[in-house]
Amino acid sequence: MNYFPSLLLTLALLTALPAMAEKADRDMPMNAESDALRYDDLKQSSIFTGNVIITKGSILIRGARVDVFQDAQGYQQAVVIAEPGKLAYYRSKRDGVDEVIEGEGERIEYDSQADNVKFIRKAVLRRYVGGKLADESNGALIRYENTTDVFTVDGSAQPVRTASNPSGRVRALLAPRAPAPAAAGAASAAKPAATVNPVPSPGLRPSTTLSIDKK
Repeated sequence: MNYFPSLLLTLALLTALPAMAEKADRDMPMNAESDALRYDDLKQSSIFTGNVIITKGSILIRGARVDVFQDAQGYQQAVVIAEPGKLAYYRSKRDGVDEVIEGEGERIEYDSQADNVKFIRKAVLRRYVGGKLADESNGALIRYENTTDVFTVDGSAQPVRTASNPSGRVRALLAPRAPAPAAAGAASAAKPAATVNPVPSPGLRPSTTLSIDKK
């Protein structure tokens, strides 16, 4: 499959997003629901068709057809195809934080060994923090690395135009990061202290009991 990127946007989120996707997802069993299944034991392949739902740990995948291949080491590769006029769906939770990665595309390719996922054609990738949208990117091809939280967005020589992205060019919405507690404290310290009349401080007296306020 060939792509002719007219624009390549690389967002290295390794420092901005230190937490990784759920570390155990790649080693979890894959569960599938569908209207039909064709299994080939010799090729270690499973073809699910009709309203397919795949779960693997925190990972959720939906599409009209999902082809799953398993190698000799037990790693799975899944190719997800959407219904005509619709988009296939992928969702996973990031480890240790209240954040979710969500993506869509006409075709999705998931590789459990490499621990990455590709969104192909009309690709969208979103990051939610506490259930609220924080970042969103659109392009012809998006590749997301679960182990490093780095993703790349490629444009195309023949951009796919949609209602939300009529130009077909790479688009990204990146929310500003909240300042670190240390930085916020330094900013407060930099402000001049207000002048107040000194108030005598009551003397401190030792206590022989420890009081715990229970609410």
